[in-house]
Amino acid sequence: MRLQVLGCGDAFGSGGRFHTCFHVEAERTRFLIDCGASSLIAIRRFGVDPNDIDTVFITHLHGDHFGGLPWLILDGQLVSRRTKPLVIVGPPGTEARLFAAMEALFPGSSTVERRFAVDVREIEAGTPLTVGEVKASAFTMRHPSGAPSQALRLESGGKVVAYTGDTEWVDAIVPAGREADLMIAEGYTIERPVKFHLDWATLKARLPEIAPKRLMLTHMSEEMIAHPADGYIAAEDGLTVEF
Repeated sequence: MRLQVLGCGDAFGSGGRFHTCFHVEAERTRFLIDCGASSLIAIRRFGVDPNDIDTVFITHLHGDHFGGLPWLILDGQLVSRRTKPLVIVGPPGTEARLFAAMEALFPGSSTVERRFAVDVREIEAGTPLTVGEVKASAFTMRHPSGAPSQALRLESGGKVVAYTGDTEWVDAIVPAGREADLMIAEGYTIERPVKFHLDWATLKARLPEIAPKRLMLTHMSEEMIAHPADGYIAAEDGLTVEF
């Protein structure tokens, strides 16, 4: 499995980084984890073919994590000439929020006829969902977004990548990331508490319970970007990890 960071910034573009978006190449499929508002720009910047993306997995419905979907869909329709279906997996409320976002940005775009199907599937915490070659499991996090916010555990070809999304500490982070080949976690601050966000000190204290094989921190504030990485991979736009 190969993961490339297309975007690892917070909502405010700290460090000049694109919004959250990870591109994963598994044995027989390619997918995105989150698709923030700037993701199509990052897709172009890093040379990813959007037509190769089979599925987009969304952790929660904030614009810096799902707001790139309208652009990705419109690109498939008008520029990249996509023909194969695009599957979008997100928490309950994803279909309605995507419809609203598309209508707000480009009225009529949500119902226009396309050459490809957009298949939206909503995943409930505790009820795994298999999409093609990927088994997805969702875990409830604590991060208000007008819909459930979730951590995702994605298994394909015998490998596991897990991502907390945005959240303050909740115990469900432990099973979400347990012994994952790569666990991606929010690391918003070093130890300063910020409501509904995760700090490195809290996560570090619980790492023995999670025991991921590799850990990457993302969605970092300026103070975390400046913090020397010790015990984790510091996400950067364009960074590639193979496992």
